[in-house]
Amino acid sequence: MQTDQHIGETPPPEDMSQASQASALTTMPAHRSPATLPEHSQAALSQRLNDVPVPVDPGLPYSASHNPTHPRGWRIRRHMKRRRLHRTMQRMYAAERTSTRTMIPLAATFFSVLLTLVIVFVSVASFIDATHEKYGDASVTLEDILPKDNLKIYDAAGGVVYQMTDEGLQTSLPLSQISPNLAHAEIAIEDQNFYKNAGYDISGIVRAAIANMTVGHVVSGGSTITQQIIKNAIVGNQTTALRKLQEIILAPEVTRHYTKNQILEMYLNTTFYGEQAYGAEAAAFTYYGLHDTPTETAAQQLDIAQAAMLAGIPSSPIARDPFLHPQAAHTRVAEVLQQMYVQGYISVYERDSAILEAQQPNFLNPGVINNRLAPHYASYTLRELANDLHVRITDLSRTGLHIYTSLDLNLQNNVLKDAQKHIAEMSKSHNMSNAAVVVIDNHTGAIRTIVGNIDPSNPTYGDFDVATQGYRQPGSSFKPYIYATAFNMGISPGQTVLDGPLVVGFCCGLPPYIPHNYDLHYHGYVSYRYALQNSFNIPAVKLLMRVGVDQALQTAQTMGLTTYTGTPNYTMVLGSLGVRLLDNTAAYSTFATGGIRIPPHAISYVRDQAGKVIFRAPTTGKRVLSKAAAFMITNVLSDNQSRVFEFGKCSSLLIYPNTENQCYAGDPGPVRPSAAKTGTSNDFRDNWTMGYTTDYTVGVWAGNNDNSAMVNVTGVDGAGPIWHDTMLMAEQGQPIHGFPGPPSNVVRRTVSYPGQRTTDWYLNADPDRTHIRTHIRTRTRT
Repeated sequence: MQTDQHIGETPPPEDMSQASQASALTTMPAHRSPATLPEHSQAALSQRLNDVPVPVDPGLPYSASHNPTHPRGWRIRRHMKRRRLHRTMQRMYAAERTSTRTMIPLAATFFSVLLTLVIVFVSVASFIDATHEKYGDASVTLEDILPKDNLKIYDAAGGVVYQMTDEGLQTSLPLSQISPNLAHAEIAIEDQNFYKNAGYDISGIVRAAIANMTVGHVVSGGSTITQQIIKNAIVGNQTTALRKLQEIILAPEVTRHYTKNQILEMYLNTTFYGEQAYGAEAAAFTYYGLHDTPTETAAQQLDIAQAAMLAGIPSSPIARDPFLHPQAAHTRVAEVLQQMYVQGYISVYERDSAILEAQQPNFLNPGVINNRLAPHYASYTLRELANDLHVRITDLSRTGLHIYTSLDLNLQNNVLKDAQKHIAEMSKSHNMSNAAVVVIDNHTGAIRTIVGNIDPSNPTYGDFDVATQGYRQPGSSFKPYIYATAFNMGISPGQTVLDGPLVVGFCCGLPPYIPHNYDLHYHGYVSYRYALQNSFNIPAVKLLMRVGVDQALQTAQTMGLTTYTGTPNYTMVLGSLGVRLLDNTAAYSTFATGGIRIPPHAISYVRDQAGKVIFRAPTTGKRVLSKAAAFMITNVLSDNQSRVFEFGKCSSLLIYPNTENQCYAGDPGPVRPSAAKTGTSNDFRDNWTMGYTTDYTVGVWAGNNDNSAMVNVTGVDGAGPIWHDTMLMAEQGQPIHGFPGPPSNVVRRTVSYPGQRTTDWYLNADPDRTHIRTHIRTRTRT
């Protein structure tokens, strides 16, 4: 099929030359004028655009020109051109695809980074707000939330006798009372830009990291001193990035509210130096045995070497404990001293001298807390404090409280030695192994001495305090409470009672109670004065039957016997109830004060860490017994002549400066007026001597820790000598005063009773007492 030539025209042969082809073209029909322009010129092409092909009748053959409309080879050229164009387009498409593949990830990365930054920014902003909201108040009240000092107990002279150490030692001091050597050492090794930074130090963190990597171990901390305080007191010590960020957020806030010296003071008082020592004062004592002097605190006495040793501990309290790891500690000392030298705090000579000092064998001198000075007194003080403040003892350890007590430590020690000496003398012959003593100041209710047992260091029973924790039967020392009840109701000590056989019946098929006197004899008609002073049992039981068990028990309780064990009944007049020595002594003190009960207390007052008095023990009392009854009891118990029958003229109940020699020699004085009563429980299990002067009330118990029976020893022989010596020691240097005279409603009369005529003290016949005496006479007749 011919597409490029005119129909009916024979094309020139392919092998024709170009000249022949040109000649052939000249023989073209006349209607095809030869082009006057170059054939392939743009102009010729433009002329041919107007050529209109001859219309062809459908289905009829006709002759037409078959000259090609395109030059030969144009297809190849078009193909090549299109191919080149295609390749160009491919390259363009490839470039576009490459660009797309590159830009989309870049764009995605960019937007991801942007989104991440936005999220981080929002998160950080939220975290900062949350941190301020959570800890903002704490950062401005940092002084109030820092760990408080450990609780300390002082005696009456101001000496420390006990410290609660279960949560460590800490004693806060003003910065002026802490050695500058320690301050310089801490700043040099922990925060060299302390006085310049805003509480955090990014350059310091980088510098510390470089220094640590260079040396191969930690030689400098990344946290500033301010951050360390925040960590320890506010955000906690978890090793996390968030915790570190919280420190950095809060540090400027702390720096704005506190001066640098205040921050340094807080740090030096609370940082942990190992060995349960918190702060400079505790560390100075713990590692070097330094004590406060009249002019300097222990912390002020620290020299350069000692300060360098302490400054190296906080970053690793266990690994650099000089007691446990001396080599690591000395290496750290050298690093601290080098930093102090580099930063200009010390000279080369001071650095080298301190290194030599730290290497001496006696450089460390550990201090030891002595909590055994008065262990039972201290234990009772803690229980009293917990009760007064309504807290648990375990919550008191780090309260920063200073407890000032009424303890007379010299008296306590002397009483303990005397009791030990007496028990040693009695132990073999009478099977006596222990004693307890309480001394109370009658004027204020202050407890001057508590000896809980004679061997506080004994691992078996040393911690048990018989005086304040043990319930023991008081024997006849309980009788004055029954007599006081009777005297308060109008009975006179001069009235007589028949000391004879007595059978007390009970209902409900219970066996009768048949009391006996200690000497197993009856003494006929005797006055109540004589019966009490010689501790006759039968008259006491009869008197209890008259006044009533409930009334007598109420008297004992209101006077101070707040707790007891056992069942109150007629036997309690002989001491069948279990009572504590402290309570019994406090109740006897009520007799000494004329019937006014002043609650006994070991604590005089309490100061908080800031020095403010937050508690003061009450020293005023309340009347619980009439003046008349208290006077009569004191008058009877101080009547030495009335007790000669049972105790002899020169018993230990008589307060001569030297009873054994002075009394038997007939020396009439001086004698310190005292009122006393002994007690012995069944089977000689307990010995008691209770008594008082105008100044002090002393209670003594003697017996065995396991409540086993002693051998043939009564209260006057077992507990009496300790009571006598204690009273002499307590009254040493005090003027002698007699007991007050009778109140206005008490008169002295001579009255005849069956069996004898007595002169004694009686209540006046006033209207207020008539019904009491009538009631007593009626009950007696029935």
